[in-house]
Amino acid sequence: MDRPTPLVVLNVVGLNPSLLEHMPNLRRTCQHSSRLEPILPAVTCSMQATLLTGEMPREHGIVGNGWYFRDLGEVLLWRQHHALMGGEKLWQAARQVYPDYTVANVCWWYAMGADVNWTVTPRPIYRADGRKEPDCYTFPADLHDELPVFPLFSYWGPGAGIASSKWIAETAQHLMRTRQPDLTLVYLPHLDYDLQRFGPHGPEAIKAAVELDEAIAPMLGDCQERGATVVALSEYAITPADQPVHINKLLREHGLLNVHTQDGMEYLDPWTSRAFAVADHQIAHVYVRDEADLATVAKLCADLKGVAKVLDAQGKAEHGLDHPRSGELVLVAEPPAWFTYYYWLDPAMAPDFATHVEIHRKPGYDPAELLFDPAGPGAAKGRAAKALLKKKLGMRYRMNVVGLEAGASAIRGSHGMLPQSAADAPVFLSSQAEAAPAAIAATEVKKVLLRLAGLTP
Repeated sequence: MDRPTPLVVLNVVGLNPSLLEHMPNLRRTCQHSSRLEPILPAVTCSMQATLLTGEMPREHGIVGNGWYFRDLGEVLLWRQHHALMGGEKLWQAARQVYPDYTVANVCWWYAMGADVNWTVTPRPIYRADGRKEPDCYTFPADLHDELPVFPLFSYWGPGAGIASSKWIAETAQHLMRTRQPDLTLVYLPHLDYDLQRFGPHGPEAIKAAVELDEAIAPMLGDCQERGATVVALSEYAITPADQPVHINKLLREHGLLNVHTQDGMEYLDPWTSRAFAVADHQIAHVYVRDEADLATVAKLCADLKGVAKVLDAQGKAEHGLDHPRSGELVLVAEPPAWFTYYYWLDPAMAPDFATHVEIHRKPGYDPAELLFDPAGPGAAKGRAAKALLKKKLGMRYRMNVVGLEAGASAIRGSHGMLPQSAADAPVFLSSQAEAAPAAIAATEVKKVLLRLAGLTP
């Protein structure tokens, strides 16, 4: 058969129909729009796994951005090894039809060790003296030296901004020019930042959409010149959220969650706790050690303000979350609530990582990492200066964020639950009209992409 049509899939995180109105370059390229129906949880890792495999978490195993690894006794988020994700991937299905199908993965999740031709993904340098410096991982290894330094401190944290998405778009453009992959997967996180900081409907959200549209315009132009089909989709849409809900504090108050203390700081003790929650935006997996405690924990959680649903075994099965990695219970937030991982009752006993950017040490997701500690009238200038200083000096990436309760209360957007309306739903955009029904389920995206590549009828 002839070589498949080049396909470029842009993962425009947080994109919703209203923000698309402020992105003329993307609209001009992808004129055909559908509503994308996400899975539960509508979070990055779970949605990407479903988009690439066409399966639910019960099959691919990605029940959230992290979970309690029962065999290790640890809560781990943002792991990177591809072997964690089960199921047949999009490119594996493509190679059943066209064995020489080539793939470039630019920052989609679970990239490490994936059976693709070219991989680029963030990977800091961890120095022996504790410093954390910007860098990325590439496969093949020699690709690394063709790229400028990855702007890590613009990718997440208080300095997160357009520089990282611009770098990703330019890297994808470089790969398309020099390697001409059949499939190019591109992760563009810029909208994720200010929509969580300030909410999805304010001027900050519009500004972010304009910035991203301008950043990807050169890449879109290259796609058009190459004759590539372009798909732009969002994993989720961010909705207003300003009510933090502290599940773990509740469980601790009732004697179900244990901590251990070192140097005056409290750390979650999952080995001995009867119940604890792994908070993940508007979803939380609650792990209950003894079945005899299930009813008690379920009632406590159901009575907690901000909890809309408590999914038991039947509820998890209905949403495709009946996988051993899931908690015995799964909580869904009630708008405009979101879940914190906080487990300390006295802020003075919180561990030092609680007020810093430490995504791999916290036993749950913490959006307050996007915020600087407001040190006074000069804080706005201080934000840029501090981020630049840390980037230049390669200092340890432990920037103070807004402290604890204040940080949680400052967040204005979240995601994870199923959308309440079409305006709150993610989108699926395509440069080809035949891919534009009114709605596309996340589990159907893999099939649509294979068809757009000309690999299936």
